[in-house]
Amino acid sequence: MKNNQNPENHIALFKGKTIRRTIYQKEWWFSVIDVIEALTDSVNPRDYWYRMKVRVKDEEGFEPSTVCRQFKLRAPDGKMRETDIADTEGIFRIIQSIPSHKAEPFKRWLARVGYERIQEIEDPELATKRTKMLYKLKGYTDDWIEKRMRGIVIREELTDEWKNRGIKEDVEFAILTAEISKATFDMTPNEYKKFKGLKRENLRDHMDDLELIFSMLGEASTTKIARSKNAKGFIENKIVAQKGGKIAGDARKKLEVESGSDVITKDNFLINPQGINKIKKIN
Repeated sequence: MKNNQNPENHIALFKGKTIRRTIYQKEWWFSVIDVIEALTDSVNPRDYWYRMKVRVKDEEGFEPSTVCRQFKLRAPDGKMRETDIADTEGIFRIIQSIPSHKAEPFKRWLARVGYERIQEIEDPELATKRTKMLYKLKGYTDDWIEKRMRGIVIREELTDEWKNRGIKEDVEFAILTAEISKATFDMTPNEYKKFKGLKRENLRDHMDDLELIFSMLGEASTTKIARSKNAKGFIENKIVAQKGGKIAGDARKKLEVESGSDVITKDNFLINPQGINKIKKIN
C-alpha cells in the first residue's frame, strides 16, 4: 500500500519512544517494529519480530503476520519504506506474546490513542490542539509552535495541490520537496539533517523561526505558481518547485547580506528546546 499522506501528525510517543503510525480505513495503524522496540528495548527489533513470529507460531499456533499489513512509513534515513503495521486490535494481540513489564501501561496508552482518533474524526480541530500540546510539553515556545503549525498547513496545501496535478508516487513527492529545499537553502532535506546532526528526527522540528519562515515561503510560492501556471505532471511541477524555492532562496540570501549573519544554522533542539530559551549547538 502507498501512503502519500502528510506525515507531520503521524508520530506518537510512548515513554520517550517514537511510534510511527498512519491512518487507514479511519483508524490508526501502528508500526509493529516501533512497538517492539518500545516494549523490549531490543537493539534489533526487526530480528526480535522475525524470531517472535516463529516462536509464537510454534508455541501458540498463532501467526502474527495475519493481523498485519505492509505499509510505507518514513524510515530513520528519511525514505519511505514498507514495514509491518497493525491496528489497535492487532497490536493488542501481538503484545500478548511479548513478555514485558511495559505491556500494561502500553495497553492503556494504546486504548487512549485509539479513543483520541475517534474524537478527531468527529472534531478534526482536536488533532491540531493535541499537536500543539505535544510541542508545548517538549518545551517549545508558543511563537515557535504557531509558526510550526502554520508551516504544516502550508505543506498540506502544497501536497494536496501536487496530488491534484498528477503527482502520485512517494519518490516524486520526495524529489519535488528536495528541489524546493535546494533552491531555498542550497541543501536537500537529507543534507540539511546531516548539517544539523540529525538522524531520525523531523528536520522542521529542529528549525528556528527564520528557517521555518523561509521553508513556508518556498512551499507557499510553489503552490501559487503551480496554480497560476496550471502545472501538470512531474516535469512541469519540478520546474515550478525550483522557481518557488528560488523565490525563498533569493530572499534568504538578501536577508543574510543585509543582516550580516546566516539564516541557516547548525542549531537543533535535541538537548535544550526553546522552552528553556537555549538551543544546543552541534559545533
